[in-house]
Amino acid sequence: MSQPPSFIRIDDILVSDEVLTEYFSCDYARCQGACCIIGDSGAPLEESETEALERNYAHYSSLMGEGGREAVSRKGFFEVDRDGDLVTPLVEGSEECAFCHFDAAGNCLCAIECQWLKGRGNFRKPISCQLYPIRLTRLSSGLTGVNLHRWDICKDAFAKGAAEGIRVYQFLREPLIRYFGEDFYEALCQAAKLF
Repeated sequence: MSQPPSFIRIDDILVSDEVLTEYFSCDYARCQGACCIIGDSGAPLEESETEALERNYAHYSSLMGEGGREAVSRKGFFEVDRDGDLVTPLVEGSEECAFCHFDAAGNCLCAIECQWLKGRGNFRKPISCQLYPIRLTRLSSGLTGVNLHRWDICKDAFAKGAAEGIRVYQFLREPLIRYFGEDFYEALCQAAKLF
């Protein structure tokens, strides 16, 4: 039986040691964006992101499928899942995020990010998507938990990360810095040396 993860504290952030010790490198060639079309609810959202989704909608809505646009028209830019969390809306009768874009080869991409990469709009995509397989948890103590999420559809990404020697925190360097700042990431790198 495996040991439960331990945590390190950096300011008001508790980081699971698995973020430092486990390997991960997204293997899009294998999954083709399955995380956007499989799941029992949409991607977790921060409250401020709902406004950014609406503000940038004109930039990315043309890339969304008809079902995605209908979901936004009917539900708005977010919904509340059964756990009471804000999440992206799903296409009616499916597990597909409303903001999906399918290219000519049938690969699933994020419509928001596709346009952001072209310089259209000022919102890349929800931070929960950028940070995956990390999941953030707001604790009652006021601290933020940074945990590793394991999902069977990402098993190839864990294997690829191990083969390439890339740890979770290394793979997610850019979004970790974007969200928590350079000082946090530097402290994370120093902590990683202890493991």
